Amino acid sequence: MSTKDFVEKDYYKVLGVPKDATEAEIKKAYRRLARENHPDANKGDVKAEERFKEISEANDILGDPKRRKEYDEARSLFGNGGFRPGPGAGGTFNFDLGDLFGGAPGGGQGGAGGFGGGLGDVFGGLFNRGAGPGTRTQPRRGQDIESEVTLSFTEAVDGATVPLRMSSQAPCKACSGTGDKNGTPRVCPTCVGTGQVSRGGSGSFSLTDPCVDCKGRGLIAETPCEVCKGSGRARSSRTMQVRIPAGVSDGQRIRLRGKGAPGERGGPAGDLYVVVHVDAHPVFGRKDDNLTVTVPVTYAEAALGGEVKVPTLGGPAVTLKLPAGTPNGRTMRARGKGAVRKDGTRGDLLVTIEVAVPTELSDKAKEALEAYREATAEEDPRAELFQAAKGA
Repeated sequence: MSTKDFVEKDYYKVLGVPKDATEAEIKKAYRRLARENHPDANKGDVKAEERFKEISEANDILGDPKRRKEYDEARSLFGNGGFRPGPGAGGTFNFDLGDLFGGAPGGGQGGAGGFGGGLGDVFGGLFNRGAGPGTRTQPRRGQDIESEVTLSFTEAVDGATVPLRMSSQAPCKACSGTGDKNGTPRVCPTCVGTGQVSRGGSGSFSLTDPCVDCKGRGLIAETPCEVCKGSGRARSSRTMQVRIPAGVSDGQRIRLRGKGAPGERGGPAGDLYVVVHVDAHPVFGRKDDNLTVTVPVTYAEAALGGEVKVPTLGGPAVTLKLPAGTPNGRTMRARGKGAVRKDGTRGDLLVTIEVAVPTELSDKAKEALEAYREATAEEDPRAELFQAAKGA
């Protein structure tokens, strides 16, 4: 990416978020747009593929707090495309952006206005390349890839290894990434192999753009490869076994460093981001590192107390001692029977007691309940309720 692209592109507009958007809002917007424009969902749609690249590029900048800060500062300095002089400044600017981005020789604060290497750090850090002499042809980092996976409730709790099929740009196998059918590309005469050309106005003020003749590669194919049309890059599909850690939650986004698209000219691979979806369980629920379950008990068990067996996820049942007079809705805890934490320990199983009311009764049960009602006829469980209502 050129300096011109950086200061002119509005990444907030690309993602459709305001400049004061929170990290969560940016993440939500990116995930929605990436899903709509993903190449796998838009087979053969070149516009969707370009849109997907633009969205990924915007997320790379705005999704990283440090990069976002540098981007905002640079945009503020250059006024969304044009350099903003300080108060009272006027006349002709007699300096090159190389002074700003490269810093003064010897580490001093030379160049225009004493900027030194500050902006070089900004742009070099953002795009993994230096801007000084001799550094323009450094290796290029591969593209980040985002994928999705759906796990069962048990797999999410215990962790799982799942196969992921991914598509990304990679060096063309037909020409070994050279872009030339015979594997012998020549150095671009326009940019002399740098992949970039300087564009300037009056004086020595100039900006750097990708070379249009070689499309920023620095090489031109004498006989363009029929597969990649001379670009040196082609769509590649691969299946990777990915380990999803134990305790992952629904909607969590996992970053796997170096598992994205391969880099160019020996550059490092990008990262793989996996968005996890978790299916619901018919019995168990989840609350942070704890699992939840609702266990029905009889009125006699709740009133008189007793021992109640409770199922666990993937393990033997546990027995809980139910105190006499246990109310409906009370939550009890079975320690160490929950989800796996990051440190390897487990959370708890939260057991909610639900007093089951029978819909049908035998004659013997009806007689017993009638006898109980007569024995407790003088008790009114709603007396305190009405007293409180009157006093309010």
